[in-house]
Amino acid sequence: MAQTRQPSAPRLFDRGSHLARAGDRRAEIYRIKEGWACRYDILADGRRQITDLYLPGDYCEPQWLITRDATAPIMALTRLAAEPISVDLLYRQDQEGIKQVLAGIVRNLERQTQWLVRLGRKNATERILELLADLYERLGSSDQPTLISLSQVEIADVVGLTPVHVNRILHRLAEKGLVVQQGRSLFVMPLIASGAEAGPEKCLVRKPDAVHTDS
Repeated sequence: MAQTRQPSAPRLFDRGSHLARAGDRRAEIYRIKEGWACRYDILADGRRQITDLYLPGDYCEPQWLITRDATAPIMALTRLAAEPISVDLLYRQDQEGIKQVLAGIVRNLERQTQWLVRLGRKNATERILELLADLYERLGSSDQPTLISLSQVEIADVVGLTPVHVNRILHRLAEKGLVVQQGRSLFVMPLIASGAEAGPEKCLVRKPDAVHTDS
């Protein structure tokens, strides 16, 4: 009978340090305990595109369970604690753990699909609004203002805009009561969870099974 895997002591990473670099061979995956991390790519001209965000409870990166290779760098955006999980030990002792990691792969694929829709078809305000609403939901917030541990530069690198453009949109969202900026800290208000925004800036995402037909 398979034994239950015992949790390992978390590893600590400072802001800006790497959990993995592109090309690393990975014998472990991480489960984020505290803090935020991101996966990113650097373009030829030096610009950065953040391609995923890892929050507490997320597996980073769950596909290492299958590929064993890091295809992109993973960096801590805040001081971070992450539990290392041996891939070999998962296969030998923890079938339930494997199911959880595979579920993490599915969630990642769903997020990547939403990401493509935002970058390809949404305007600047919609991109930021939907990103903040998604983070609010992932953090498990209900009726309290929630701290978003991203700088304006990092938000810009997620949504493919300039920091100046992000700053302008955040000011507009603050005027509508959807966010609060206190110094360098950004808080998302509960109103954002329902996508409550007027006019063309309303945060609505088409469900995958929704089909538009012209009558």
